[in-house]
Amino acid sequence: MKKLLAVISGILVLCLALALGNVALNRRHGQGSNRLLTIYNWGDYIDPALITKFEKETGYQVDYETFDSNESMLTKIRQGGTNYDLVVPSEYTVQRMKKEHLLAPLDHRRLTNLHYIGNQFLNQPFDRGNHYSVPYFWGTLGIIYNDQKVSKQDVQHWQQLWNPRLKNNLMLIDSARDVFAIALIAQGHSVNTTDYQTLKQAQNRLKDLTPNVKAIVADEMKMYMEQGEAAVGVTYSGDAREMMSVNHHLHYVVPSEGSNIWFDNMVIPRSARNKAAAYAFMNFMLKPQNAAQNARYVGYATPNQAAKHLLPKKVVDNQAFYPPAQTMRHLQTYRDLPLKTLGVYNDLFLEFKMFAK
Repeated sequence: MKKLLAVISGILVLCLALALGNVALNRRHGQGSNRLLTIYNWGDYIDPALITKFEKETGYQVDYETFDSNESMLTKIRQGGTNYDLVVPSEYTVQRMKKEHLLAPLDHRRLTNLHYIGNQFLNQPFDRGNHYSVPYFWGTLGIIYNDQKVSKQDVQHWQQLWNPRLKNNLMLIDSARDVFAIALIAQGHSVNTTDYQTLKQAQNRLKDLTPNVKAIVADEMKMYMEQGEAAVGVTYSGDAREMMSVNHHLHYVVPSEGSNIWFDNMVIPRSARNKAAAYAFMNFMLKPQNAAQNARYVGYATPNQAAKHLLPKKVVDNQAFYPPAQTMRHLQTYRDLPLKTLGVYNDLFLEFKMFAK
């Protein structure tokens, strides 16, 4: 009898432990708790001190997860079973998520701090009326150059990248849309063209660039440019700022004839379990002092006009990262193109990469 009672007691203890474990697991995944906010963002894309500040001010607990590409994030959201309350996709991904009904429409009455965002960053083509997205950071595609290897006057425009003096001295970012944008803009076309012949012309123009191409790389470009391995690179404004902080001979230029302007945005997935927490976080990040603190930490341009007034003058006056209105008018955002067209971009880019080796 004692053995039987011991066995029963043991089973009860095990069941209790499992039940407590399930409660803890449910709380971690937002079940049984309305004080948990689950965020899915790019890596190193927020000042950790702001998360701590948000938790103290609001009483919410933040579960922060990261992704390394829009595509990997989107795949995870599509698969379902996630409980992200707030996600930070780029503009063309917002457009795609809207089409696939993956986003919850925003109630602007609950976004009490949205008015701090500059008008030029609202009502973008990928989300007219900002019915689904709130701007988080923005930036550009441009040219980074080493003043010990090339003069400023020689790298102000995309066409100058074809200069024979840059032979084996140019690094390109490993991205079909970005590399084709260089040739398309240089030829006076839209970065969102779906015309095959226009894309073939751009590819032929890129093939003429291959003598100058030293490498087509991803994040490694930071290390190579910081170490002076190449004279010029095509990269993003945020990465350029990071490189420039290491090597003071590096400078960043946004060609005045046009380039890509990108936006990362805060959105609420349709599957979110704690929308109240998501709205609280968005309003928190829209507060000028918090947006300015985040911009100082991350290094990207803020769309928050009030926050700009809290940043050092040398930062907001730097036209490389806050381009003048004349340049801004010529910047283009990437749109979510049909899958067939994206396949053409990728195939032509792969051919170019093979040709460039």
